[in-house]
Amino acid sequence: MSKQIGIPVVRAIRAVIVPLAAIGFVLAWSSGFIVAKIGTEDVPVLTVLLWRFVPLAVGLAIVLLLSGQWRNATRAQVRSQLVIGLFAQFGYVVFVYASVAVGISTGTTALIDAVQPLVIAALAGPLLHVRVPGAQWLGLGIGAVGVFLIVQSQFGASDAPPIAYALPALAMVSLITATILERRSPHRAPVLLTLTVHATATMVLLAVLALATGEAVPPGDATFWLTTLFLALVPTLSAYGLYWWLLRRIGVTVLNALLFLVAPTTAVAGALLFREPFTLLTAGGFLLSAAGVALVLVSDARGRVDARRVRARPVSAPPADDPADGASPRPVPDSAQQGAR
Repeated sequence: MSKQIGIPVVRAIRAVIVPLAAIGFVLAWSSGFIVAKIGTEDVPVLTVLLWRFVPLAVGLAIVLLLSGQWRNATRAQVRSQLVIGLFAQFGYVVFVYASVAVGISTGTTALIDAVQPLVIAALAGPLLHVRVPGAQWLGLGIGAVGVFLIVQSQFGASDAPPIAYALPALAMVSLITATILERRSPHRAPVLLTLTVHATATMVLLAVLALATGEAVPPGDATFWLTTLFLALVPTLSAYGLYWWLLRRIGVTVLNALLFLVAPTTAVAGALLFREPFTLLTAGGFLLSAAGVALVLVSDARGRVDARRVRARPVSAPPADDPADGASPRPVPDSAQQGAR
């Protein structure tokens, strides 16, 4: 009886935790674009990024050691996460920060980055062997139209050269590569180990670049350190932790559909904080993006319900022989007869 009561309770808790985690993911991921603009106004990109990852890598390493999870880590897991972290953390943040630093608006940077759900969905079949239903394709298409409208409303709002728009595109490619590598890797690792390896590898690479360019020394003002602390805790630790946690629970297509919401959220914040353009076209794109994500989520929820019904459906037993129908009864093996005796 307790088991039957406990199962619905666990499902109810999961039904609440996953949506809350999704909301937290969207807000935390969006904050990275906003704080990137604030942090790089007076400080070089490499300086900001290096000191964003130094305390993060050290803190995660301490927690990993104290937790004892490192004892269960294999070399294959560490090697796999080193490669994934090269794209998920280093490649992604360097290109995003470079985009904002050269003058591309935070909204546009996030919006170009938000195209990746369509790419992920297109690659999910051949590379991940994941079937994307037609309803989810429709939702992704609607969301893409919304993103396009917002890009149209903000394009030309900065003085960045056209070639600079390749930077957020490269950030998108980096995260897509990391996502596909993680999903195809046979060496899954706990989230804590994953974040620690990613942050440590990124810190080392950033330190090499910062030392080579003379941008390793941080400024001494309190604003820089407050910004750096926020970057380490929210867009990095929280956002990436939720990204990998959600990836293993809601799937690659649904998770990447949530990135459509990052774009309009960032656009709204950029308009409020930096007076970046937010027009009726932007608002229309926001609504379309939300509608597209809703369609993907509803389709995914229905698919999960149908899958549970199929698993719960009892398997029908073959009809028993009935001597009254003229069928001779099946012979009972000697061993069974002896056991019956």
